[in-house]
Amino acid sequence: MAIDGGVRTERNNGILEVTIDRPKANAIALSTSRQLNEIWTDFRNDAELRVAILTGAGHKFFSPGWDLKGAADGEASDSDWGVGGFGGLNYPRNLDKPVIAAVNGIAFGGGFELMLGCDLIVAEEHATFALPEIKVGVLADAATIKLRRRIPYHVAVEMLMLGRTMDATEAKHWGLINWVVPSGGAMEKAREVARMIADGPPLLFPAIKQLLQHSEMIPQNEAFELHDALGAVQRVLRSEDLLEGARAFADKRKPEWKGR
Repeated sequence: MAIDGGVRTERNNGILEVTIDRPKANAIALSTSRQLNEIWTDFRNDAELRVAILTGAGHKFFSPGWDLKGAADGEASDSDWGVGGFGGLNYPRNLDKPVIAAVNGIAFGGGFELMLGCDLIVAEEHATFALPEIKVGVLADAATIKLRRRIPYHVAVEMLMLGRTMDATEAKHWGLINWVVPSGGAMEKAREVARMIADGPPLLFPAIKQLLQHSEMIPQNEAFELHDALGAVQRVLRSEDLLEGARAFADKRKPEWKGR
């Protein structure tokens, strides 16, 4: 389905594919960001959708981030980009479903930050990553907050303060991405991973994501107290699926997940 802001979506058996398609470089304008926010909100609220894949059209650009033509025309960096911020993944509201990035090329600036908002990342071998905002006097705020939690502090500072480019091999070395695949292979790998998630126990993934997010920066004993309080975790512990998993294991068969 084509959308006015330059984003295409496609549904396939519980998987939502989101493609930024704005020639020539998949840069994100204000209208694109607001549209992405709407897409992520609909994804969150649609019970039939289990996992999403985010990618860019073509073979050169995932996304270079903010369309600076808009900035030159007076579009402010603190504009209303949507409820989840730039691209909808900077600080999404209650988005407990997994999102996979299929990085098919350049992921710079806000495009890099969009990638950081995803849970799993597949990158093609020619993909490159950078935060060049420092060169145009813009604060890469989401990256400044998130990047040091993903990779070593001094490596994050180097990217933020020097704006230098990192290739896919180095990104994999630092644990920034999960898989490096041959050029043209990101979507195939992302779909493989998405299918595994979509076929898995529906209640587990929201519980995993909530627990990871809420316990990230707190002591271990507090994390276990939080575990006991999170609704998504309690739904798992009291679910029919928990019993079904045990029965299927005992019967040596594939579980039939009900999501309840």
